[in-house]
Amino acid sequence: MAIQQLTEQQIREWTLEQKDRWWLENVWRGDMPQLTLRSALFGMIIGGILSLTNLYVGAKTGWTLGVGITSVILAFAFFKLAVALRLGKEFTVLENNCMQSIATAAGYMTAPMISSLAAYMMITGRVLPMPLIYAWLFLVGVLGVLFAFPLKKRFINEEQYPFPEGKAAGVVMDALHSGDAKDGVFKALILTVAGAGAALLKVMQSETLMSKMRIPFHIPEFLDGWLYRLWPVKLAGIELRELTVRPDTDFVMMAAGGLMGIRTGVSLMVGSVINYLILAPWMIHRGDITGSAVDGVVRYGFSRITLWALWGGVAIMTTASLCAFFARPRIILDAFKALRRKNNPGHADILKDIEIPLWISFVGVPIVGALLVWLSHIYFGVGILMGVIAIPLVFIFILIAAHSTALTSITPTGALGKLTQLTFGALAPGNITTNVMTAAITGEAASNASNLLMDIKPGYMLGAKPRQQAIGHVLGILAGALVAVPVFYFVFLRGNPAGLVSEQYPMPAAIMWKAVAEVLTSGLQNLSMSARWTALVGALLGIGLEIVRIRTRGKFWLSGVGIGLAFVIPFNTCFAMFLGSFIFWAAARLLKNPERLSYRVMVQNLEPVCAGVIAGGAIMGILIIVLETFVFA
Repeated sequence: MAIQQLTEQQIREWTLEQKDRWWLENVWRGDMPQLTLRSALFGMIIGGILSLTNLYVGAKTGWTLGVGITSVILAFAFFKLAVALRLGKEFTVLENNCMQSIATAAGYMTAPMISSLAAYMMITGRVLPMPLIYAWLFLVGVLGVLFAFPLKKRFINEEQYPFPEGKAAGVVMDALHSGDAKDGVFKALILTVAGAGAALLKVMQSETLMSKMRIPFHIPEFLDGWLYRLWPVKLAGIELRELTVRPDTDFVMMAAGGLMGIRTGVSLMVGSVINYLILAPWMIHRGDITGSAVDGVVRYGFSRITLWALWGGVAIMTTASLCAFFARPRIILDAFKALRRKNNPGHADILKDIEIPLWISFVGVPIVGALLVWLSHIYFGVGILMGVIAIPLVFIFILIAAHSTALTSITPTGALGKLTQLTFGALAPGNITTNVMTAAITGEAASNASNLLMDIKPGYMLGAKPRQQAIGHVLGILAGALVAVPVFYFVFLRGNPAGLVSEQYPMPAAIMWKAVAEVLTSGLQNLSMSARWTALVGALLGIGLEIVRIRTRGKFWLSGVGIGLAFVIPFNTCFAMFLGSFIFWAAARLLKNPERLSYRVMVQNLEPVCAGVIAGGAIMGILIIVLETFVFA
């Protein structure tokens, strides 16, 4: 059946109670099977497998891939085959949804191993015991989940934020599981065609696969190679490609932009122009952004620029997110008041038997936080006071990370970790291990909280029980750690932290964590004056933009989070997402006839088109990485 959603006007004008009642009456699916043995087992298995692909991708690029849509389609196909062979019964849409929650949580558990934990071992030269990593990953993941519970009502029920990747997963599941209806068949067809086309394009992007098939061409990753063969395009004497200003063929990011919408796309574009075309060249000439010499040529690139730019970007995201939160604190305050309130018909929560009980967070956060502080003190050398300070910072960073994830599906874990590194660079100057591990706690807990909210979004769209999804998320944390940690130790670490970084696996995220820690452990004086001023201006800009958005009731186009996020991701990625958002925005303006196929595809079914492209590109991208790594290496 078609997914029912509130209109923009209803989202703005209805109260939380009206929205909850509407959801209960129109969307909730009651006792449909959800967290079953088979959904849990399949989610843990497929999540564990996909966590390995993220481990390899992260080691090469510093990024991790979203695996929600990939797992949804794989599970659907597997159980359809099982039904055809009379080996099982139909997989319900809510079982599939719970399964993707588990798989997604498992897939993201690799992030600390290719970033903060790898940086810690490189700095200390010490191989951490594997059981310690299991315990630390589990506690950090659970802490993030516990912090996320009280925010679910605000971000999903009240604000109805899109969470583009989660929304795409919901659309995919709805299309797959409602295929008997005419509209569902059409959505599934669009999804299939878009996914197949994206998969084919992904194959054509692989020079290795194309050469193995004896096809003498491939789609280049970047489209400006021919231009630089003719004439180097420069801005202020710097090649544009060194500023990451170059068009690429990342159609998956274009599809993500289509799901984000034009407002977020424009915000990303504005932020990227300010950062990469104005500030970065200026700071390079000032000497605040330095390059590295490669074959006698000075190279800059994203990693060098972002070491300076991330301070301004994080400041914008921080103040914008906090301003948005404190402008409407009623939901959080009501959550605390509910602890003391007796049965009061005027304040009854009609979803109290369905939602996650808030007392779990209020009891669990101090317990898990205390265990994490103790573990960090005993095994990582983090002072008790520093560990205690890090726990409340988790909540602040979850607000920021969740806001970013809600709008763009991008969780700025690394950037937020750097903000913690800056904080503890001031509080504990000279203590490099405290700098890295406190940042790891806040960044990774914020990531887990944001990912849980992302997982709950499709469940909300499809009428699922958030309690069971939260349990599934914890199962995914276990599955990802159990599978990925041994592989990291035996394939990458191999008993030698100094050998973690290689030409084949450069571990860029870990290098950045290590570099920032080394810069900041001497205190704030090692942060350039221009970076400090940029952070101050960014903080004020974030507040100003959010105040304007609130005053205009969301009609103002620019988002502080979107602009700030553009400071910590490359220009070409920002441009791809903007281009995708613009294409679908223009289609909605230009295509007016509901009877035409173009309107039905580009306007009425924007979400299946984008979800199909993301799914096809993600699945084929993972397969290509596996082939290039294990078969054709």
